[in-house]
Amino acid sequence: MKPTSHPHTWAIIGASGFIGLRALEGLHDRDGVTVRPVVRAAASLAVLARRRLDWRIADPRDLPALTDALRGCTVCIHAALGDPFQIEQMATIAYQACAAASVRRLVWLSSASVHGQNPAPGTDESSPIHDRHLLAYNNAKVRAERRLEKLSSDGRVEVVRLRPGVVIGPRSRWLTDTAADLRANRAGWLDEGRGVCNSIHADNLVHALRLAATVPAAAGHAFLVGDTEPVTWRDFFLPIAAHLGLPATAFAPATPAALVAKREPALAALTQSRLYQNLGDRVPERTKRLVKALAAAWPDPAPAHDAWTLSRPPASQLTLEQTLLQSCSWKLPHTKAASLLGYAPPVPFAKGLAASLAWLDFAEGPR
Repeated sequence: MKPTSHPHTWAIIGASGFIGLRALEGLHDRDGVTVRPVVRAAASLAVLARRRLDWRIADPRDLPALTDALRGCTVCIHAALGDPFQIEQMATIAYQACAAASVRRLVWLSSASVHGQNPAPGTDESSPIHDRHLLAYNNAKVRAERRLEKLSSDGRVEVVRLRPGVVIGPRSRWLTDTAADLRANRAGWLDEGRGVCNSIHADNLVHALRLAATVPAAAGHAFLVGDTEPVTWRDFFLPIAAHLGLPATAFAPATPAALVAKREPALAALTQSRLYQNLGDRVPERTKRLVKALAAAWPDPAPAHDAWTLSRPPASQLTLEQTLLQSCSWKLPHTKAASLLGYAPPVPFAKGLAASLAWLDFAEGPR
């Protein structure tokens, strides 16, 4: 189905972040679209300063400020980051702000992790989602989607939910973290990287965002989106190692039988606590940052005598998220997006990864 093609002003909440910035670069001044960046603080405008843009400063949890920032926009793309509590909070406020500002459509950047990092074979958009995942982030994304479904039942704002997997491209943490792990000799993989990587290049995601914003039939739906090719973690990891002049043996082996189902970092647990949620916006931001820093530094308890642990130094252990992702055996389909949106990823995986590695050289400079 073809998207509509007439001038719009689209707001991007979280426009200075990895995906928000890429969306701004790919959507502004295309097909009559004018993008209005919405960022949390003036400092976030530094990366946007090279363009003349009608930017706004508004915390995505501040309903009056966000409403003012969205006035005059027909579409809002929500790509802001947050901790699990903030994710749920932002969903409600985004919908309310869009309704108050007469925004026609809200495109909510959700995540394929609503199905878990290791979804069961056969999983697609029709598969039930639940909030009993091991990772608090997953559960927050599920609850945010549920809130939006409930809120949008009043018909004031059309809501489209996109569920990308592992987003790669310039500035992607998956790229920079893997390169950093390789250089620090702490990179590891399961089964030599044979697990499925549900990748999507950032430009393919921007393509999906554009369709989600413009195709009339998209309203009310959730869409899984990804790259065309079946990709393994080996396909992703080895080109990065080769680019750095390292062999495949730079990834230390680990097997499922040698891994522990580690609890999440203390910070993630803190943001899901009743105390944190009750305090909400009553606590000054400076105090919140201090508490988060203390929680992040809090040591995990020593493993139990019979716990499963990696037979490697702690610095090179896989996180729970990495373990689940690399255990995946199912490529999530984007059949629904192809059928209803006309989604056809324009960037091949290999080409996108090569361009991302070229950006890595540029970003890091001579070594």
